[in-house]
Amino acid sequence: MKKIIAIIGPTGIGKSNLAVRLCQKIDAEIVSADSRQVYRFMDIGTAKPDKNEQSMVRHHLIDIINPDEAFSLAEYQSQCKDAIDDIYSRKKLSLLAGGSGQYVWAVAEGWDIPKVMPDLEYREMLEKKAAENGAEELYRELQSVDTEAAARIDASNVRRVIRALEIANANDNKLRQRNKKPVYDALIIGLTTCRDELYRRIDARVDSMVEKGLVDEVQGLFDKGYNPDLQSMSGIGYKQVGMFLNGEISLESAIQQIKYETHRYVRSQYNWFKLKDDRIKWFDVQNDIESDIMKAIDSFIYQD
Repeated sequence: MKKIIAIIGPTGIGKSNLAVRLCQKIDAEIVSADSRQVYRFMDIGTAKPDKNEQSMVRHHLIDIINPDEAFSLAEYQSQCKDAIDDIYSRKKLSLLAGGSGQYVWAVAEGWDIPKVMPDLEYREMLEKKAAENGAEELYRELQSVDTEAAARIDASNVRRVIRALEIANANDNKLRQRNKKPVYDALIIGLTTCRDELYRRIDARVDSMVEKGLVDEVQGLFDKGYNPDLQSMSGIGYKQVGMFLNGEISLESAIQQIKYETHRYVRSQYNWFKLKDDRIKWFDVQNDIESDIMKAIDSFIYQD
């Protein structure tokens, strides 16, 4: 099987910078595993690798769609496979880097993703139910018909809960997101640290994003005609700054909301990347870890 490496962990932990340094040492290329960095024109708020980083190491699956275009997990899985095949053909290693747990595991574990077309009438009914009775009722419904899907989804993520119910309904409540036999030999490296330190890093990064021009970036998206109701614009940072630009909240309040929502998002990320998961080799970023990670990579690459 082709060997791949993945650098995973919560947002703000330093995956992108480490990935660039590692790729320079092992002659690898980066395949983004971030569900928001696929969008063009959304650079600051998605913490996209800057031009210097992208010039140092080739990156894949960044800036591939416009903010008003849809992009599914199945599409990511397919395009990621194509990128890995391309990198492998040039006798290089692929290094996946990102915090989107579904993206990483869908590739590493070879998920068989149901191909179910949207049922707009059924979806509208579920959206109405969520508006009238609350998201928790929909989530309980999902738990009753597909416990595996419910375990993977944040109860507050109404869009994903509805999609999972849509899939279950279309397949007589029996079809699940099943695993195939993995097609890759994967080394999964996890970055973590204590929650207080992680929150400190997140808050500093949010402040840096604002200083770099996050408000102007969102205004530029509005000027291009991208509606704040788009899925891409509902992401953390873009939603809150959009509210500020629309006069709904102050900039100070927007910044605080971004920090709070990012803290909450980090907690949900740990549902995907569990510290007790023996598939993941964890490293605390407050320690000097790069040499130990390189030892793990060397052992992985050159194992019999």
